[in-house]
Amino acid sequence: MILKHWMLQRLLVKLCEGHGQKKNDIVGFINLLQLGYNMRISHRTPEGKEAYPLEIPQFGLGVFLMTKEGECKNSVLKALDAGYTHIDTASVYNNEYEVGQAIKESGVDRDSVFITTKLRRGDATGYEDTIEHCKRSLELLDMDYIDLYLVHAPPVNPEHRAPVWKAMEYCLEQGLVKSIGVSNYGPAHLEAMKQYASYMPCVNQVEFNPWLQRPHLKQATEDAGARVMAYSPLARGHKVNDPELAMIAEKVGCTPAQLAIKFCYDEGCITIPKTSTPSRIIENLESLSFDISGVYEQIKSLECNYVSGWDPTSEP
Repeated sequence: MILKHWMLQRLLVKLCEGHGQKKNDIVGFINLLQLGYNMRISHRTPEGKEAYPLEIPQFGLGVFLMTKEGECKNSVLKALDAGYTHIDTASVYNNEYEVGQAIKESGVDRDSVFITTKLRRGDATGYEDTIEHCKRSLELLDMDYIDLYLVHAPPVNPEHRAPVWKAMEYCLEQGLVKSIGVSNYGPAHLEAMKQYASYMPCVNQVEFNPWLQRPHLKQATEDAGARVMAYSPLARGHKVNDPELAMIAEKVGCTPAQLAIKFCYDEGCITIPKTSTPSRIIENLESLSFDISGVYEQIKSLECNYVSGWDPTSEP
């Protein structure tokens, strides 16, 4: 676990408060200590056995839409300095190179940072192509391995899905990647994978937030032996000004954004909020310090099946 200076300061303050600590402060302190908390992921075989187990930090930084020169690198550097240990990128984001640059410049050991990246949907067209694109991501990141490699969305042509996944399995077996998963796969896609997968995905990254809790998809993901990774915990920013969310957040003493992020985290999702604003990188991290148990049912009641953007989970 990495504890940076601001976290140590907070730790010392809480220790000095003695027996006068409030419950929320104590819970917050424990959650901050869990910043480096790793969830176990693995791949289920047709025989029901687990393969290629790995630990993944439950909280990380997403770098979607960071396309200006230096924007992604600076954000990753700030996040690493704050204590983040998980960065989520993708081929289609066109910033894998800057992620790799930031890690090298940070001085943080490569083995101390968990890197997730993804095979572009338009590149998911066959066995050989998939392997080549994985190697290309490795070159851009300037790394020897990728911690988690995802198929960004179900290949448009259903006939490509099996060979693409077989190539992902090859990358896993050859050590190019430490784990493989999917993104934007719906229950039907996951069910179909059982017919051709030697290793089921360990992660399904989907949009998930208080307004889109997806119980059926979450259950299907867990039934496949995978963890849900939540992107857009703030519904792409569309719901940040939701008055009900703001009212609940005021009760907790946090921002609406922090409340939404902590909800995803407490739902057991790997949570990767995206921001390039330095202050929000810290603010998002501090989401872990809040106890939301007293308002949990109120947050759950915000569910309205609100899909904020592109969503291939229901495609055939």
